[in-house]
Amino acid sequence: MQPTILDFVERKSFADMHCSVAQCLEVAGEWWSMLIIRDAFLGVTRFDQFQERLGIARNILNQRLTRLVEEGVLDKVAYSDHPPRFDYRLTAKGRDLWPVLTAMRQWGDKHAAPDGPPVRVVHKKCGKVAQAIMTCSACGEALTARDVRAISGPGDLDHMLTTNAAAE
Repeated sequence: MQPTILDFVERKSFADMHCSVAQCLEVAGEWWSMLIIRDAFLGVTRFDQFQERLGIARNILNQRLTRLVEEGVLDKVAYSDHPPRFDYRLTAKGRDLWPVLTAMRQWGDKHAAPDGPPVRVVHKKCGKVAQAIMTCSACGEALTARDVRAISGPGDLDHMLTTNAAAE
C-alpha cells in the first residue's frame, strides 16, 4: 500500500492551548469517542453493545472507553464480578456534551442525510419532534453566528482575539 500524507501526520495534543474548543476536542474530538458518547446517550452501556453497534476493534474501544473514564465523561460501574464486567454511564460532564452532539446531528441531518434524519428527537413534555435552537441566556432570543461577537474572556491567556477581525 502506498503511503499517504496521513501516514506522516502525528496527532497534536491541544492540552496546552487556552481555547475551549481545543479542550473539548482534546477530550472528545476523536471520531470513535463521539460515536461512543452518542451511543451512551442512546442507552448503550456495555462494552459488547458498543463493539457490536460500532464495529470498532476491541482494543481501540477499550482505549477510547478508558480515556473517556479518565477524563470524567463516563463512569465505569461493575455489574459482574465473575467474570468482571462493567457498565459505562455518562457523568454530568458527559451529559454536558449533549448540545455538542445535538449540533453535530442536526448539521448531519441537514447536510449529509439525503434520505432524511436517521434519528429524531422527541420532546418528552409535549411529545413533538424537536430541533434544538441556540438562544441567548439573557434575553431568550434565538442566536446565529451573525447575532454575536467574540470578546476576550478571563481565560484568554494567549490573546486569541488580538487580530484585526476581532478589533472591528
